[in-house]
Amino acid sequence: MKDSRKVKRHIEVSTGESVRVLRELQELSQNQLAESSGIPQSTISAIENDRIRLGVERSKILVWALKCHPAVLVCFQAGMSQSNQRHNKSLH
Repeated sequence: MKDSRKVKRHIEVSTGESVRVLRELQELSQNQLAESSGIPQSTISAIENDRIRLGVERSKILVWALKCHPAVLVCFQAGMSQSNQRHNKSLH
């Protein structure tokens, strides 16, 4: 066991999943978030299910509506793209 190392655990969370988690932690329904943000509920659903990109303007609105730091959403977006780039490089 001399050569053993502790394994780092990594989980990948999409931007949509992070929006859903933040919304659920605040016990908000999609309809309630839609009302407070002005973003249609159907768009919030599409974001949470990664059918559409969050985008800069919607990010700003959701950061305000979810009362979270911008880095919470931005780090997931940046982290996913960097992680995907590393993964794609390892496949080639």
